[in-house]
Amino acid sequence: MQFTASTLDAIDAIRHGFFTREGGVSDGIYASLNCGFGSGDKTENVAANRARVADAVGLPYRALLTVYQVHSADVVTVTADWRPEDAPKADAMVTREPGIGLGILAADCAPVLFADRAVGVVGAAHAGWKGALGGVIEATLDRMIELGAERSRIAAAVGPCIARDSYEVGGEFRDRFLAASTGYDRFFAAGRREAHYQFDLTGFVRSRLESAGLTAVEALDRDTYSDETLFSYRRATHRQEGDYGRNLSVIALTSGA
Repeated sequence: MQFTASTLDAIDAIRHGFFTREGGVSDGIYASLNCGFGSGDKTENVAANRARVADAVGLPYRALLTVYQVHSADVVTVTADWRPEDAPKADAMVTREPGIGLGILAADCAPVLFADRAVGVVGAAHAGWKGALGGVIEATLDRMIELGAERSRIAAAVGPCIARDSYEVGGEFRDRFLAASTGYDRFFAAGRREAHYQFDLTGFVRSRLESAGLTAVEALDRDTYSDETLFSYRRATHRQEGDYGRNLSVIALTSGA
C-alpha cells in the first residue's frame, strides 16, 4: 500500500509514505485507495481511504491535511488542521507542528516531500510541470527556511510521477521551457511522432531541487502511467475512463527535534 524514500527514512522525527492505489475501499475506476475528494468517487469512500492512510502514518483522520491544488507556486504555513471543504488554494505546505500530516494528491504530477534533518520542519509540494516551472519548489524551501530550516540540511524525495517514456508533449509545451531557459532542452528527448517530445518531469524537478542548493535528493522513479498500482490521469484519459483516482503522499513531524 505504501513505500518510502531512504533519504527520509534516515530522519527519526518524521513519518512519511508514498501511497499506491491499493488497500482501499473504492471500486470501479477508483479502485481502491482513491484519496481525492475532487474525484467523482463516493465521499464516504474517499474519507475511509484517507483514514487508512492517516492510520498508516500514525495520525488521526483530522490531522491529515491536503490543499485545494491549483498548479501554482503558493505555499501555506500550517499551524492547525482544517476540514477538507475549508482547504486553502495552494500547491505546497510547510509546518513545524508535530502531529500534522501534510498530504499531496497526484495522478501524474510529482509529489515532493521535504524535511530538515536537524530541526522540526517538514514540507510537501505538488510539482506538476506548471508548478515546477513556476517556482513551487523554491517557494516551499523559502517558507521552510522562514520556520528555521537550513537549506544545507533539507532532504527531499520526489515520489511517483509520469516518466519520460510515457510523457509525450508537443512543440508548444517545449517552447514554454526554452523561453525560461535554453538549458531546459536537456529534459526533452525526441518523440515517437514528428514535432513531439518526451518530457522528463522527474529529472526537471530533481534539477530544480539541486539548483536550489539541496544535496540530499532522492527520486523514486516510479512511473504512474505504466505502473497499474498507481493512479494516472493520462492513462485514464487514453482509456476514456471519464475520471481518475488520486494517489496520496504524506509527511508528518512526529516529535520536536
